[in-house]
Amino acid sequence: MANPTILTVDDDPAVSRAVARDIRRRYGDRYRVVRATSGDEALSALREIKLRGEQLAVMLADYRMPQMNGVEFLEAAMDLFPLARRVLLTAYADTSAAIDAINIVDLDHYLLKPWSPPEENLYPVIDTLLDTWIATPDPTASETRVVGHRWSAPSFKVRDFLTRNLVPYRWLPAEEPEAEQLLNAAGLTSADVPLVVTGDGTTLLRPTEAELAAHVGLSTVPASDFYDLVVVGGGPAGLGAAVYGASEGLRTVLVERRATGGQAGQSSRIENYLGFPDGVSGAQLTDRARRQATKFGAEILSTREVVALRAAGSGRVLSFGDGTSIAAHTVVLATGVSYRRLEAPGLAEFTGAGVFYGSAMTEAMNCTGQEVYIVGGANSAGQAAVYFSRNACRVHLLIRGADLQRSMSQYLIDQIAAIDNIEVRPCTEVVGGKGGDHLEQLMLRDAKTGTVTTVDASFLFVFIGAEPRTDWLEGVIERDRRGFVVTGPDLIAGGRRPAGWPLPRDPYHLEASVPGVFAAGDVRAESVKRVASAVGEGAMAVSLVHRYLEAQ
Repeated sequence: MANPTILTVDDDPAVSRAVARDIRRRYGDRYRVVRATSGDEALSALREIKLRGEQLAVMLADYRMPQMNGVEFLEAAMDLFPLARRVLLTAYADTSAAIDAINIVDLDHYLLKPWSPPEENLYPVIDTLLDTWIATPDPTASETRVVGHRWSAPSFKVRDFLTRNLVPYRWLPAEEPEAEQLLNAAGLTSADVPLVVTGDGTTLLRPTEAELAAHVGLSTVPASDFYDLVVVGGGPAGLGAAVYGASEGLRTVLVERRATGGQAGQSSRIENYLGFPDGVSGAQLTDRARRQATKFGAEILSTREVVALRAAGSGRVLSFGDGTSIAAHTVVLATGVSYRRLEAPGLAEFTGAGVFYGSAMTEAMNCTGQEVYIVGGANSAGQAAVYFSRNACRVHLLIRGADLQRSMSQYLIDQIAAIDNIEVRPCTEVVGGKGGDHLEQLMLRDAKTGTVTTVDASFLFVFIGAEPRTDWLEGVIERDRRGFVVTGPDLIAGGRRPAGWPLPRDPYHLEASVPGVFAAGDVRAESVKRVASAVGEGAMAVSLVHRYLEAQ
């Protein structure tokens, strides 16, 4: 297992080198020392450490840094590693700020610069903090290990599921000695992967997502068969509805097919969300929302696919794919949308083995020094391009239009223009792919000239279109021609309510064509496709749920 990490962050290169040098001299044989020169760079490093399932022991952050000062960095870092010990590096004039930080970020120590000699002023502090960290067990720590092949789609599926659900794990390529030992102990060979070994020693061979969820602490079975509110979908709209529903006393359960957070949960950085001037990662936002929902008493069920909805008197019954069901007074549909598949010859076989839909955060480290191709011109593609540019030697952003102006926020366009290793390639589409056990080449067509060129490529990330998963609502809920749920005033045609509407009132603003069923977020027809609006609609849906229940 990799050594735990000690992280230092200081925008002054000389100070940054000095503190990392002194710490490495004393602790380098037992700890990995990571140095960053800004809060953003440090948070990016922490996210990669988290994704790899490694440990963080101590963070040392300079107070006076531009854009994000040391206190702001430590506050953000607490969400990723709440048990890591925190040190603020300060000048004498900043001691009052350091004292205030004790209450803001539960600061362990503030250290005056310069700390020379380190034997007297630095090492005793770090020794004490490391002893405290070692003596404090991490209740969330997991020894879950995943053995698999680098270019195996089933192995990627397991890693991606655990990552999306914020489950810590350790990835072991099948050819490594520790992986071979685990395979031998289980009586398996490298041809049998993926193998998952949980913290209690349970071995799961090629597990389904439901099997994984049941063995890594995710809830899959509802505690009751009847609720006040069932929320279908765990993206921002669904999490918003769960938080507000549970906090206002409704017996609430959120049902998610795969992982909470939805597409937003995989975003490397959301910079236009209210209250986060320095941006927030999708994983961080999702984790906070999940904890908030469960704090108020909401249940969250994973790997449960809803396949049918029907009205049963005043109740609404939801059927699962395994034949079981739950019922509730009200339902909020927040299933969001999915990226469309890229229909080009030769690509389907490489899904999970070089071709990825959405921002596959598990692949970030593997892209180091590589050429990365991204298809899409909206914000999600732009955020991915910025994120992957930190590790890739070059990121190619392929768009069908002439420029990004019509589909991407200006702040992202400006960021992309300022990053040297991102190349925007307009009027370009992928028309094919080739490879052996993984993607190795792409065929790109210039829409203006019709010229097709072949490029070497092992990584293609696709962010095209948005399709709602609403086929299971056919014949029950009114949808538009693209499958989005029609709600509220849009259901009134020629002054007439929707067919079969039983109540002497018009549908509420977010209410679907079945009373007591509401839609929020991207799945709703004509909704604004932004994280903030999705959260707002989730909260608004709950207020309408209360109005509906009171009328009943």
